[in-house]
Amino acid sequence: MQYRVFGNTGCEISALGYGCMRFPTTDNTPGSANIDKEQAIRLIRHAIDNGVNYVDTAYNYHGGQSEIVVGEALKDGYRDKTYLATKCPVWLVKEPADFDRLLDEQLGKLQTDHIDFYLLHALDWERFEQTIIPCGLVDKMVEAKKAGKIRYMGFSFHDSLDSFKKMVDYTDLWDFCQIQYNYINTDYQAGMEGLHYAAAKGLGVVIMEPLLGGRLAVAPAQVAPMVPAGRPAVQWALDWLWDQKEVGLLLSGMGTMEMVDQNMAYADASYVGKVPEAERPLYAKAKEIFETMAIVPCTKCQYCMPCPFGVDIPAVYDAYNKTASLGLRKARSIYAELQGKADLCQACGACEHHCPQHICSTELMPKIAEVFAE
Repeated sequence: MQYRVFGNTGCEISALGYGCMRFPTTDNTPGSANIDKEQAIRLIRHAIDNGVNYVDTAYNYHGGQSEIVVGEALKDGYRDKTYLATKCPVWLVKEPADFDRLLDEQLGKLQTDHIDFYLLHALDWERFEQTIIPCGLVDKMVEAKKAGKIRYMGFSFHDSLDSFKKMVDYTDLWDFCQIQYNYINTDYQAGMEGLHYAAAKGLGVVIMEPLLGGRLAVAPAQVAPMVPAGRPAVQWALDWLWDQKEVGLLLSGMGTMEMVDQNMAYADASYVGKVPEAERPLYAKAKEIFETMAIVPCTKCQYCMPCPFGVDIPAVYDAYNKTASLGLRKARSIYAELQGKADLCQACGACEHHCPQHICSTELMPKIAEVFAE
């Protein structure tokens, strides 16, 4: 495992962090509360045994069960080997006291007396103005830091570059931040400019969605010629990130032992400057191709689920996106297997309030239903 000094914290963090949003489940439903606890614990401990020292979870992952499983996994001495990260569900904060109540609940679920890296979760500027500032949550994080309940304070982000810069500049007390970034999202949300902006101010930067919800894990036929021979598409995508000195670490939601072993091997072979100059135009070309194929920017994060009317929102978007890469006929056969199709949508808008990508499902679902209509 390779390690990097994380911003101004001085912590040496593994280049690969374990993201706990995509554990294996007993019902084979991604993101469900029915975590295969035994297997998830085995995966986390195997990763830690082989050098991963950053574990990232959140209050809402797997229907609130992820933190509980992580707490179990970090028993038997594993907590001492790990930098633990979790996030405050700011959408549940209505008054300052809610911050303390939620943090104490999380400490109990995680079976620890402190959280190393604590984030305000999924911020956009509207949420920052309506909740973070009025409830004084930056001050609440400082209080928690002084009380020893958290060590470092930060935020995860989904909004425009301008909003990102405003949040970074709101206080000089941030220790780190977390952004969505990959070779497709260089100019999306915080993007490359945001990465450099935060790093220049001494913040450690955590990368989420390094494979864009798995879409970069397998190169479609149009992109395959861009990937150098003998290099898996996953490694090619991750190497692009690790090549940049501003990247503190990247998170991967690893649901199988094979994924853990492969990603650890890629991390072990990573270093700043690994990408040859001749390969850089290939990433740019692959980005161009993917952008013509990605109809809906869904990353399958499951924040929109469950739908009160039974729509399997991420699966619907996945099938719809495949009309570009596989053609309508094959995409339609995939869509036909779904239980929660687009025509179940009642345009309630509940999913839109939670979507980090700001996808307008109330407009898209009727269109998708029409596309797939026989």
